[in-house]
Amino acid sequence: MTPIDLAEKYMDCVFKTGNLEELRNILSDELQFRGPFFNFNSADTYVDSLKNDPPVDFKYKIIKSYANGSSACLVYQFSKPGVSTSMAQIFETMDGKINSILLIFDTGAFRSK
Repeated sequence: MTPIDLAEKYMDCVFKTGNLEELRNILSDELQFRGPFFNFNSADTYVDSLKNDPPVDFKYKIIKSYANGSSACLVYQFSKPGVSTSMAQIFETMDGKINSILLIFDTGAFRSK
């Protein structure tokens, strides 16, 4: 899979199907996830966090997507009841799996709710 294919599969697993086993299969063991609220240093701890607090009533609409070499970037409008904000995620890939994810968004949209 290309970096964009992997990023889109990630979004599908997290936001649409909730298939965390399929998600785990596209993540490298050493996944580094960095975001405004959470950081994880392995795919297992990241997937476990999603199992313990699964996303519900979340939606997204892609605004733009970009890719080069081993990375992809998705810019999208995220929404859930009471919150709507733009987000960006940068996915770095290696050996056909997502190796790191950087999630960027303004936390103010969440803190005021």
